[in-house]
Amino acid sequence: MSATEDTRDVLVVGAGVAGLACARDLLAAGVGVRVLEAGDEVGGRMRSDRVEGFVVDRGFQVVNTSYPQLRRRVTLKDLRLRPFTPGVLIHSPSGRLRFSDPTRRPRTLPDLLPGRLAGPRDLAALGLLSARDMLSSPRRLKRLADTTTRTALADAGFSEAFVEGFFRPFLSGVFLEDDLETSARMFHLVWRSMLRGTLCLPTEGVGAVPRALAAALPQGAVRLESPVAGLTDDGVLTAEGREIPARAVVVATGPGAVGVLLPGVALPGYRTVTTYYHVTSRSPLGEPTLLVDTRRRFLNTCVLSDVVPAYAPPGHALVATSVLGREEEGGEAQEAGERRIREALGEAYGVGTGDWTLLTVRRIGDALPAMAPPQPLTRTTRAAPGRYVCGDHRATGSVQGALASGARAAREVLRDLRR
Repeated sequence: MSATEDTRDVLVVGAGVAGLACARDLLAAGVGVRVLEAGDEVGGRMRSDRVEGFVVDRGFQVVNTSYPQLRRRVTLKDLRLRPFTPGVLIHSPSGRLRFSDPTRRPRTLPDLLPGRLAGPRDLAALGLLSARDMLSSPRRLKRLADTTTRTALADAGFSEAFVEGFFRPFLSGVFLEDDLETSARMFHLVWRSMLRGTLCLPTEGVGAVPRALAAALPQGAVRLESPVAGLTDDGVLTAEGREIPARAVVVATGPGAVGVLLPGVALPGYRTVTTYYHVTSRSPLGEPTLLVDTRRRFLNTCVLSDVVPAYAPPGHALVATSVLGREEEGGEAQEAGERRIREALGEAYGVGTGDWTLLTVRRIGDALPAMAPPQPLTRTTRAAPGRYVCGDHRATGSVQGALASGARAAREVLRDLRR
């Protein structure tokens, strides 16, 4: 194909959810767009693989049905979503405790009785915080004075014991950090979304979300296995050494590629997470509920096949466990680390794990941007004349943030092209 035939008004580099959202909005406005993706499938970090008959997402991820950008772009019923229990199990020195939303499951109200998980002061603070966040608009929450999440929880009246016993182990798995140093604005937005939505998994894995976004694009709009080596004055240079002209280029890749293609763009630090996938003959839990550990030996664990039976072949259960940071790869160090994780899981689930088999490990170095205060919840995508960048690092570290950043990139590209 000649350069003239391949020319587009806009080239989007990267077919993650941000790039796909940007391309869809530009195409809807009548702009010619092509998406260039280096991988063999759309999705970026939001992909699912088949490993020996099991569905393995690239790190533990969930879909929140309250995200407005997601609801606007995807027909949720087509994803065949399966919900998690609206709550969390907490493995503590005093045994396993259940934290549930009593407004959704009234029969779990006794689990919140004083003395089991929280005292009267903490229950009152929790009710007030949840009511305020659930009823507030996102715009109002974004205008709150920004502190760390830990400071915000203390200011809300929670005791240190409740913060350490519930919020810290639970939010460590949400924000992929262990000190509650994430922006309080981000915490309030996430808490609101959890109260108003349902956490789910698509039957075919989280990769079904970007596939649904890509399916809404015209055939041929996305070109897979097309890595971009650099940007030129007139467009992009492919890894094959061919230049593709375009009036504008949107870089919608992970942080590593952004740093190469747009070296002047400031990027936040990123959180790293490692997820272990174990196989066992039967579920150690028997319910689709997230389990966290007050000793924080792992971020969270769940039996994925309890949430979506199709994640595992019949007669098997698939357990996903995430830990903060990059665990050792290969050799005795990895084996020792995996043994420690399995021992902690045996204690947390209350079962023997001697017959568990390690299916695979997924290490994600750029799983989530760090979001310390003061955290800008949206940023311009303009990087230079005719050059734009979008992704969760330009908004909030979430699927909602990535989609919103892609939408903003499309608006800014359109505005500039029309000038």
